[in-house]
Amino acid sequence: MADPIVDEIELAIETMANGGNGIARHDGKVVFVPYTIPGEVISGQITGGQGRVLFAEGLRLLQASGDRVFPQCQHFGLHRCGGCQWQHIGYAAQLLLKQDVLADQLERVGGLKDPAVRAVIASPQQWGYNHHMRFIPQPEGGLALRGSDGQPFTVETCEVLHPDLLDLFEQLTLEDVSGIEAMTLARGDDNRWMLTLYLTSEEEAPSILLDLPLSINLVLPTGEPVNAAGDTHLRYTVAGRSFRVTAGSAFRANVDALGGLVAEVLAALGSASNVLDLYCGVGLFGAFIAERGGQVLCVDNHPPAVLDASENTAEFANVRVIEGEVEQIAELLEGVRYEAAIVNPPESGMSIPAIDAVAALELPTLVLIGADIATFCRDLARLCKHGYSVSYVQPLDFAPQTYTLEVVAVLQRPRRRESVRKSA
Repeated sequence: MADPIVDEIELAIETMANGGNGIARHDGKVVFVPYTIPGEVISGQITGGQGRVLFAEGLRLLQASGDRVFPQCQHFGLHRCGGCQWQHIGYAAQLLLKQDVLADQLERVGGLKDPAVRAVIASPQQWGYNHHMRFIPQPEGGLALRGSDGQPFTVETCEVLHPDLLDLFEQLTLEDVSGIEAMTLARGDDNRWMLTLYLTSEEEAPSILLDLPLSINLVLPTGEPVNAAGDTHLRYTVAGRSFRVTAGSAFRANVDALGGLVAEVLAALGSASNVLDLYCGVGLFGAFIAERGGQVLCVDNHPPAVLDASENTAEFANVRVIEGEVEQIAELLEGVRYEAAIVNPPESGMSIPAIDAVAALELPTLVLIGADIATFCRDLARLCKHGYSVSYVQPLDFAPQTYTLEVVAVLQRPRRRESVRKSA
């Protein structure tokens, strides 16, 4: 049962937690306080908690940090939009805090002592960087993001949405949102727009009447896309290469930051040319690795993404793209001696069988990529139990004004004469 709410108390913020809340202590308990900065002192009120963990909200700012800035978005703040957590923190300080949080999680969750964490690579843009964003349509009209209290919060504007999409957002209205779980607004190259509706049922498609120049696609509960109007895909240019991305296929929203991520992954691979690209998505990394001339095997279990990856790497005779599960990776090999693997799982991370399957290949180098710090550190720890050690960890900021990070870790193990087991 949650502890009872108590009267106003003074709290000194000591550090930042993964999740974006400041951490204070009260009566020997840890207190999480949103919208605060380490070094600040606030007057707050305990709102709940359990055991030795409490939650509070600030009432008055008694001592402000020099890193505190005025939020840019009208929706930012307590009990409002939860899309951004750190608009009250200057950007240079955000990067340092993200590095500190990552280092702490690598020690606590990843089990690494004194992890070699490099400085966070900043996003090219601090505002208006998202080329696509997922919203929740509301029955009473309008679009919502997940609020700071976990409930949908209808927004009128969004400062991290690309300006062109913000124009579309302001023009968009849906007459009937029944059967629509969520929707994505996306901007591709040449200012091409797409509306993707995620349906709760395959039985009945919604009626859509829009007088806007955009493509419309539906995604069924099975993940299968269905074209309703216009194109089935958008194109994005990364480091001079164009990539097709079908509705429903995963692709990072901060497109302008992707070139930096690709460069870090390629550097992490060292001289390796025969590479496995696991959870390959639309083939972003595989296309650049293929330019090295070695053999590249791209594996993903989402059929539309696999088709995209095949299209995006079609010019390379040294690339194979397979629809399959990473858990069965050993069965997909054809006797090629692979030197490294890129492992880029979804935010939920890798399953135990997937960890075991990748580790069983005994590759000299793994490049693990994660978009959720906690699951990334968990998977890192599990791989280290299979004999890998971490050379370094490189964080990249893909989401300014939030606590989230993209992380690249280089894992290595001693080389063996037979580094890859051939399939039976």
